[in-house]
Amino acid sequence: MMRTQPTVQQIAAAANVSPATVSRVLTGSVRVTTGARQRVYAAMNQLGYVRRSVRKPERNPPVVALVVCEPMARVFADPFFARLATGAETELAVHGSPMPILTVTRDNLPAIERYLLTDGADGVLLVGGYGHQQVGRAVAASGVPVRAVGRPADLADVPYVDVDNRGGARTAVRHLLRSGRRTVAMIAGPRDMPAAADRLAGYREAMAEAGAEPAAIAYGDFTQASGTHAMQWLIGRVPTVDAVFVASDAMAVGALHALRRAGRAVPDAVAVVGFDDAPMAALVQPALTTVRQPVEQLGRIACRLLLADVTEERPTSGTVILPTELVRRRSA
Repeated sequence: MMRTQPTVQQIAAAANVSPATVSRVLTGSVRVTTGARQRVYAAMNQLGYVRRSVRKPERNPPVVALVVCEPMARVFADPFFARLATGAETELAVHGSPMPILTVTRDNLPAIERYLLTDGADGVLLVGGYGHQQVGRAVAASGVPVRAVGRPADLADVPYVDVDNRGGARTAVRHLLRSGRRTVAMIAGPRDMPAAADRLAGYREAMAEAGAEPAAIAYGDFTQASGTHAMQWLIGRVPTVDAVFVASDAMAVGALHALRRAGRAVPDAVAVVGFDDAPMAALVQPALTTVRQPVEQLGRIACRLLLADVTEERPTSGTVILPTELVRRRSA
């Protein structure tokens, strides 16, 4: 029977180090002590780890896997993932490359790792938050080309393509302040997600730039329901709030529902700005002012760079940041 490839987590446990340390050893990073490096190599030998060589794929066209590190329910509920996959598929279709889509959960994470590390794909496009670090470290350490969509939280060796989340947030908050709003609050995304952290940082920077203190910050999980709950909390916490910057359009739609139920007219009493320019933004009442991020372009460019990583002798490197744009509608 063929012996299965051990995962990065298994190597880390055997060497008594963190998965991040194993990844640094396998990618040649100097930020590892001699003792830790020796333990990792010993664990690799003990477990029978064989690193794939970096080479041009034998398959023509190469297979690129889109690995979404989120629960399936959220993938289907959030239009971001459909738009991203559409952009990626458009680019890959030019080259005739198939794109299997894999979703990662706690239960299937080891199986996903084994699939990717045993010639299941020639390149990996990594997106989402859940399981991101584990899969990213395993793939990067294996020698399989990988590129992330969005800034990874703790994957310094993985190149990525992202949008200017911080700059887009600054633009949104400046727009609210310049329109005469005085008490500008924010509904932020999950604290452990880089995109949410960058949008929160942009809000704080714009407020500081104007010499104003943040009115209040509520947190959601990028879902409509969480936006409703967060807006209800803000109304109770800061009754004088007259503007809110929301870190996603889905949460902004939830905020509009909460304001309507509270009898707070938008934009007369409270102005609302979202982030994404999802299809729903133009359909709600009032139509949502939002920060447009080029999601389809994110998928296309990430796949273009990843294919170059897969097929060229010298992989591309570095980070690509795409600009955002404020789309003005009736809500602000």
